[in-house]
Amino acid sequence: MRTAGWRSFLIYGCAIALCQPLAACGSAEKPSASTNDKVAAKTAPAIPADAPLVIAFGDSLYAGYQLGPKEGLAPQLQAALADDGIVARVQNAGVSGDTTAAGRQRLTYVLDNAKAKPALVVLGLGGNDMLRGIGPDQTRTNLDAMLAELKKREIPVLLTGMMAAPNLGSDYAKKFNPIYPELASKYDASFYPFILDNVVTDKALMLGDNMHPNAKGVTVVAAGLAPLVEQALPNAE
Repeated sequence: MRTAGWRSFLIYGCAIALCQPLAACGSAEKPSASTNDKVAAKTAPAIPADAPLVIAFGDSLYAGYQLGPKEGLAPQLQAALADDGIVARVQNAGVSGDTTAAGRQRLTYVLDNAKAKPALVVLGLGGNDMLRGIGPDQTRTNLDAMLAELKKREIPVLLTGMMAAPNLGSDYAKKFNPIYPELASKYDASFYPFILDNVVTDKALMLGDNMHPNAKGVTVVAAGLAPLVEQALPNAE
């Protein structure tokens, strides 16, 4: 983990415990909706047609759950890169409710239908596996398959991690927690250990469910990811 520490997971774990019954019924994730949490309005710079393509492939934490069209991870990450002088197009390929199995099923379709070969894929799935009590072995297998597919296509990856909430028990945690660092090492992927680092511990950065970031929280996430994206992008200027 990074600086958030175990306090992040104690808070996140409480939220997960409350939401697990809903997840079992398939109602923990809802379609994205507008929110009153607005990020500072900026004039987005024009993106050239030949700009590097970054695909943000994940679940509701990527999809912009209950946020406006410019408040999700993809547009805010694109803006953060632009602020650093990096011109790239960041495509939102997040789907609320996706498990690693669902992501594995749609990855090939997304890659095959991209307008250009991605210069980078930011990959983050597994939180919904945890919510639904899916075995960590399945999570590992699915993430491994996705990383193998990306390696076969010679597409660099930035993997964003998740860790088991404390309420799930030590046995689950011992199997789940090592998945992300071990796979990142196996595939030589760039790695951001916890997607909600420096966010989940601050209620001002979270929606009322205490599980998803609001627009300001996504700004923090994007700021944390941007340097790693810049490092991973080939020929970034």
